[in-house]
Amino acid sequence: MKLIILDRDGVINEDSDDFIKTPDEWHPIPGSPEAIGRLTQAGWTVVIASNQSGIARGLLTMEALENIHARMRSVIAQAGGRIDAIFFCPHGPDEHCSCRKPNPGMLHDIARRLDVHLQDVPVVGDSLRDLQAAAACHCTPWLVLTGKGRKTWETSGTSGELPAGTEVRDNLADVADALLKAAP
Repeated sequence: MKLIILDRDGVINEDSDDFIKTPDEWHPIPGSPEAIGRLTQAGWTVVIASNQSGIARGLLTMEALENIHARMRSVIAQAGGRIDAIFFCPHGPDEHCSCRKPNPGMLHDIARRLDVHLQDVPVVGDSLRDLQAAAACHCTPWLVLTGKGRKTWETSGTSGELPAGTEVRDNLADVADALLKAAP
């Protein structure tokens, strides 16, 4: 199985400091739905791993999150893509759960449920915590410069805080190009 794990906000869709609370607030980053479409067409299994603390904060309900994900799946399907599974952490940062990135629990859950090894699986994110979770599971961390990615690069990339082997690309479309070009 060719597996790729994507963060949601800042990678697939525009991020917001006010949180994405409704389907109307969900806006794809240009080229991201098409990138997922190309990966899907090339046989990749596409899974999302996303912190969604807006639930714990009372900013959105599970029903609202499901509706946001329905819109996202629809937009991606129109671009020829598919999201095979969505994993998310509903906890707040002060709850100290094992599934909230940078902790690796959510990625371990993906491995268990899909019955796969995570060694070298690409994990794409826009924050240091996404990359730290990837490194903790021996995945290959990919930083995109969309969302909070440019700030992550400016603060962590230049100071040497990024996990060893982190790949950096402008956006998800460039990640897909690199992975598809490298594929046998």
